[in-house]
Amino acid sequence: MKTEDKKIAVIGIGGVGGYVAGMLAKAYPHVTMVARGARGESIRENGLVLHSDYKGEIVAKPERVASVREMGQQDYIFICVKNYSLEDVCENIRDMVTDDTVIIPVMNGVDPGEKIRSLIYTVAFANADFSISQQDTFTWLCIGIKNADQGQQEKVTQVAEILKGADIDYKDDGDIEVEIWRKYILNCAFNVMTAFYDNTIGELRRDPVKAQQYETLVWEAASVGRAKGVALTDEHIQEVIHKFRHVHADNATSSLQRDFQICKKQTELETFSGYIVQEAKRLGVSIPLSEEMYQGLKAKAEKF
Repeated sequence: MKTEDKKIAVIGIGGVGGYVAGMLAKAYPHVTMVARGARGESIRENGLVLHSDYKGEIVAKPERVASVREMGQQDYIFICVKNYSLEDVCENIRDMVTDDTVIIPVMNGVDPGEKIRSLIYTVAFANADFSISQQDTFTWLCIGIKNADQGQQEKVTQVAEILKGADIDYKDDGDIEVEIWRKYILNCAFNVMTAFYDNTIGELRRDPVKAQQYETLVWEAASVGRAKGVALTDEHIQEVIHKFRHVHADNATSSLQRDFQICKKQTELETFSGYIVQEAKRLGVSIPLSEEMYQGLKAKAEKF
């Protein structure tokens, strides 16, 4: 079957999922966006509107807009939900998956899936009018399967072809575990610091104390990854710090920060902070600043 004949679904049309869905629907005819309620109606009537610093203004109209249970069997399913929604999604797509369906979790954290994995480097969010904004002059995915056999690598290659055809920058990496942790240690600082202080990245890096704390969080998270046997190098860690100091847009915010701003009861605090604190305790690794900020954000969330 030709790539353009494949059925592709995207579940989770928020910032990340909206960017992925918009780029895919612009390129392929058989894309289903899983959305309900007012968001679903907006996409049906107006298409998905993407305001991208990197790719420009895009309006993409999918073949279908449906709920998870209505989307039908698919060849490729991109799961772009928050980690706390993953279990429900997996249960609901059970009948939509065939033996040949490829599932691609595009999610935060280091443990959403053991098979094909992907991670995305982007700053993107959904707006009140259901359009999607993507900030910064980069967005790219890294895909792979740890210790992939030949058949699994063929699936990764197929996904790479789909991304290429949709003009989505990607990297096919053999050591996906390292790439996942490189993104994760970034998030352990990016999301946690912006939420803790309710600051943009620019505000954080202009404050010498906060900027140093950001670097400390990166190194603390990396120390946990290394204790787990992940091959994180000093160069990997310095690259994350370099992005904070010189690459990320001044007005960049995080999904965790935005969730705290609206007092959202369900957040990814446990993904970005709780997990690393728990693993540090289990492994006997000292990460005092990460612990302090986790407890502070946890206390704040309990008031919602």
